[in-house]
Amino acid sequence: MTEIFVDADACPVKAEITRVAERHGIVTHIVSNSGFRPHPNPFIRNVVVSDKFDAADDWIVERIKPGDIVITADIQLADRCLKSGCVVIGNTGKPFTENSIGTALAMRELSSQLRDMGEIKGGGPSFSQADRSRFLNALEVAVQKMKRG
Repeated sequence: MTEIFVDADACPVKAEITRVAERHGIVTHIVSNSGFRPHPNPFIRNVVVSDKFDAADDWIVERIKPGDIVITADIQLADRCLKSGCVVIGNTGKPFTENSIGTALAMRELSSQLRDMGEIKGGGPSFSQADRSRFLNALEVAVQKMKRG
């Protein structure tokens, strides 16, 4: 049975994830290294990991199986999850795929180098309502696809 794993520390779409999970009766692991209010639905499982670097990522990777859905904005975690046969969706609804992950990793590295050199300042664009809608649609499509097998 498909489960959903959420890299939750900076995830802006937790409410959307829990709505979809409740509607479809899918066990969902909300993984964070900081505490948050428990969810009353037994399908929604709050997991608090240590604040060790990549603890949430490692917890997720150790438990996923092919066919699970992972929600993350972390490109390196997305790469690890794709290698395990999971469907991976970014917080803005953009899927990570075998075909796109190499480019995403390269762009991440380039951006990091440019920030270190002072060529780029600040973060990316702010999260929008269109991103939220795109995410919700992408998650629903992924769940429907997994349910069909």
